[in-house]
Amino acid sequence: MTGYPTRIDFAAAAEIIREVAGNRMLKAERVPITRASGRVLAEDITSSIALPSFDNSRMDGFAFAHASLSAEGATALRLVGEQFAGRLQAWQVGPGECVRITTGAPLPGGTDTVAIKEDCVEQDGFVRIPAGLSRGADVRRAGEDVPAGVRVLGEGSLLTPARVSLAAALGVASLAVAQRPTVAVFTTGDELVEPGLPLAPGQIYNSNRELLMGLLRAEGLEPTAWPTLPDDPDRMTTVLTDAAAAFDVVITCGGVSAGEKDHLPGLLAAHGRIHFWKVRMKPGMPVLFAEMDRALFLCLPGNPVSVLATFLTLGRDVLDGLQRRREPRSQCKAVLGAPWRKTHERREFLRGWLESAADGRLQVMPNAADASHQLRAAADSNALIVLPEGAREFNAGDVVDVIAC
Repeated sequence: MTGYPTRIDFAAAAEIIREVAGNRMLKAERVPITRASGRVLAEDITSSIALPSFDNSRMDGFAFAHASLSAEGATALRLVGEQFAGRLQAWQVGPGECVRITTGAPLPGGTDTVAIKEDCVEQDGFVRIPAGLSRGADVRRAGEDVPAGVRVLGEGSLLTPARVSLAAALGVASLAVAQRPTVAVFTTGDELVEPGLPLAPGQIYNSNRELLMGLLRAEGLEPTAWPTLPDDPDRMTTVLTDAAAAFDVVITCGGVSAGEKDHLPGLLAAHGRIHFWKVRMKPGMPVLFAEMDRALFLCLPGNPVSVLATFLTLGRDVLDGLQRRREPRSQCKAVLGAPWRKTHERREFLRGWLESAADGRLQVMPNAADASHQLRAAADSNALIVLPEGAREFNAGDVVDVIAC
């Protein structure tokens, strides 16, 4: 017995990650609203004011009392002043009168309707208002967007630019957000050489570091890339122990399978705690999830496509759990643009190209290069096609889940 789950279902692995990361949620911090986009909200936001906070004009035009209009046709109203956005004039508009008004300006007293400027004719101090306007036309009522005293943003939601804008419209100057996790990135292997240096026979360039750093930066994080670790267990233990004491998350690539140079499983079993090792998924089966000291460890296989698939499907769960994110990641459904034969039992994340078909439906075309070392296929793809457990034939036109990437 290993003492930890191995070769588990993908759903079980995801659930373990969510539970473990959720139990290690990072503390909240308060940031100015100018720095809040992309963060995870750590408090509910309740509207302290209504939006709009006053009745105002939806268009440039003329404001008046609807009761002043004639039932027989167009009505000429006397123009008595102007009301611009920014300050409410202290006057009362009487029957048979109107005022010029601009978009967003508060409705003056005595008015309840706006006629659009382009539909009116102004002449000799009067404005001819067209017939057929309904009461309240082109008026934004106070509170029609957001009433005062209601929850508008929930704890655990991602602060998109639109959500930050909503908070700003309510007068919120700062927000409590989850701290961003600190992340250390390690690539392992004696065969790795940095781009730009000459290759000796048997060596390859280190592509996984840039892949992971880019994926993490796309999450709004500032990861730290460490030098490549050699296939030396003592050196690995020293460096990873240091990282485990300093970072919230440690992500490694390579050294996690069952070969003679795959030292990470033994290292983490001896110095930390493994939560699972090996998941019934393709690509990425040898993925390992563990903890040591203050850090959660996500140890990914060395093949670059496995790195991409395991990070997008499991690595994001680690980051979301630590940051208290409660909203699920967006996932869509699309029709397969070509048939695909799945010959194994594992859940598969197949590379593909997602686009809108001629009939308006989303269509995803699988990439025939499906081996985990074929990075070109990942570069030529913009989505992962989720094929559920079980061997089966998929036909063109079948509906599948898709993860954009």
